[in-house]
Amino acid sequence: MIGTVLCYVLLPLVRLLRAFQDAFFTCRKNVLLAKSPTAHLDGLCAPVSGKPVSEEQQALLQQWLEEGAGGLHTNESASKGTEKVSAVSAAEWREGPELLMTSLSDLNISPQSGDQEQPQQMVQTELPPGLQEFVETTLANLPAEGREALGDNALWAAVRTQADPPVVDAAPLSTEVWIEDPAVLAWSPAQETEGISTEGVLWPFQNAGQFQPLPLEIPYHEILWRDWEDLSAQACIPEQSSEAQGSLFEFRVMSYNILAQDLIEQTPHLYMHCHPDILNWSYRLTNLLQEIQHWDPDVLCLQEVQENHFWEQLEPTLMMIGFTCIYKRRTGRKTDGCAICYKQSRFQLISASPVEYFRPGLDILNRDNVGLVLLLQPLLPETLGDKAISPLCVANTHVLYNPRRGDIKLVQMALLLAEIDKTAKMADGNYCPIILCGDLNSVPDSPLYRFIQNGQLYYHGMPAWKVSGQEELCQNPHQRKLLTPLWPSCLGITDGCQYAALCQSKKSDRRKYSRDFLLQFHYCDAACERPADLTLLEGVTDAIPDRPAYWPKELTVMNNTDPERFHSRYPGNIQHGLNLTSAYSHFLPERGCPEITTMPMGVGATVDYIFYSAKPIKNDREECRRMFRDGALKLLGRLSLLSEDILWSANGLPNPFCSSDHLCLLASFGLEISDF
Repeated sequence: MIGTVLCYVLLPLVRLLRAFQDAFFTCRKNVLLAKSPTAHLDGLCAPVSGKPVSEEQQALLQQWLEEGAGGLHTNESASKGTEKVSAVSAAEWREGPELLMTSLSDLNISPQSGDQEQPQQMVQTELPPGLQEFVETTLANLPAEGREALGDNALWAAVRTQADPPVVDAAPLSTEVWIEDPAVLAWSPAQETEGISTEGVLWPFQNAGQFQPLPLEIPYHEILWRDWEDLSAQACIPEQSSEAQGSLFEFRVMSYNILAQDLIEQTPHLYMHCHPDILNWSYRLTNLLQEIQHWDPDVLCLQEVQENHFWEQLEPTLMMIGFTCIYKRRTGRKTDGCAICYKQSRFQLISASPVEYFRPGLDILNRDNVGLVLLLQPLLPETLGDKAISPLCVANTHVLYNPRRGDIKLVQMALLLAEIDKTAKMADGNYCPIILCGDLNSVPDSPLYRFIQNGQLYYHGMPAWKVSGQEELCQNPHQRKLLTPLWPSCLGITDGCQYAALCQSKKSDRRKYSRDFLLQFHYCDAACERPADLTLLEGVTDAIPDRPAYWPKELTVMNNTDPERFHSRYPGNIQHGLNLTSAYSHFLPERGCPEITTMPMGVGATVDYIFYSAKPIKNDREECRRMFRDGALKLLGRLSLLSEDILWSANGLPNPFCSSDHLCLLASFGLEISDF
């Protein structure tokens, strides 16, 4: 009976308290965003190289708890308090690796204001005796360390864990609410393997296992935990000395489809499972920047970057933390595109080449997708002296989605590979190390994937809807088949995925002969020898031709040594010589299921990749996937991906923790450093 009363009387009261508290956060946040020019940077964590993450997260979470511990603000006091919030000037921000993005606690009181802020009046709200007695009893059973860590906020934290999502009948939230979720405010737990300690960080739900009588909500950061896979031992040859293994230029590459806001608004039916608050761009921007800054990549490849968001928010923010950004918008009326950002302290730009896949008048290239290819020079520290290092070619693209038009996807990839071939080829004819990132809208082991991995593909007669391996997304597959040639010669791309004007000139194997030279064979000794079984016919086969006196007795081969451009045109077959392999294995052996990078329409799939150049291994079994081993560019580690069931348990993508419908890919590489 007592339990029934608690369930039907006290729980609605707790939800009502939560609704008032969320409404106050909404009011204050909206006023803050309106007044502060840097409000879109609010809530970012400290960079990896700055203040210890555990202390910053502790401060954020402690302040998050304190915000709700005192009770609820009245409407009058809330309105007076928000009027005193002022913006933080850009001069207050620290630059370089010490940059620390401001949080709510930094923006509550302006450092420029000399007036003493009057404490806001609080309306103290006490819990009913039954619930209060239950909470106190539960806290008494906690270990001593848990009670000490929770401190004065333990009572409020215990109540807060019981609240439902912020949609209640008493006070519905608007679409502009910023959810102050601790999993969103602090990206802490997945970095222990990256050298970032999370010891001492107390999450509000850390001891939630002790509260058995009430249902508990598992934090998103625990559900979506991603481990760091250290592959450095496999990247180095065992016979190498420790000194040789250490002579690597180490850097990290992130590939991330961040989901353009315009695409959310154009296709809202794809995100009906999401609360409207987490689809708000202000919320998503803070979360995305926070995630990027947490993983701290040296090269950042972004897809679905909305143009106005890039120039107004993303580029200025990334520049503040040391990035230089190159952007290419999609052609036509599309508002998003691709970007490659690199840390100017680690790399220097040599060249940048945007690639447009649209070609007027060609049905095979009538879409507005684009790519971007950069040639970067790694910057070595001065302590290495006369050491040298090869340039690095980085490519980024977002291939057409339509699963029925695999022919377009294949030609778009051929165009990108041709640009990579031109950019990465050095003076000696070899290729510098290559990294290819992007959303290829193709699944592993599909014909398009095998073309990139194996270096060749026989496509003649292949149905177009099978190229990307997304048969389950083709509701009405068109019976279009790929025919030879796949693209017209006027495109200027050979079947070897090279620009025709830039193909390596070489001597032709065909020998060109003049007519007079060929006539010599009428009178050669071999022509005058009578076959044994030849029937003798008078005047026909018994005649022996007379050799002209001026002809030489021995034939001379007249070869035309003029070089000609070599164009390989193998019917129905395309190839490339870049030797690319995937940084991910696309399978989770510990769970026995595939890796997932996105969930279109609720179905998990892998469409995002990081390919890098390696050395092929000779394999007699030609039907198997081409095998590689690390060369000058070594794969040192990667951030693990998740399975479909885990993403389902977190309500799919996006969610309050991951603000895109794709997961980010992160890989660590080492580039060999050599002597001059």
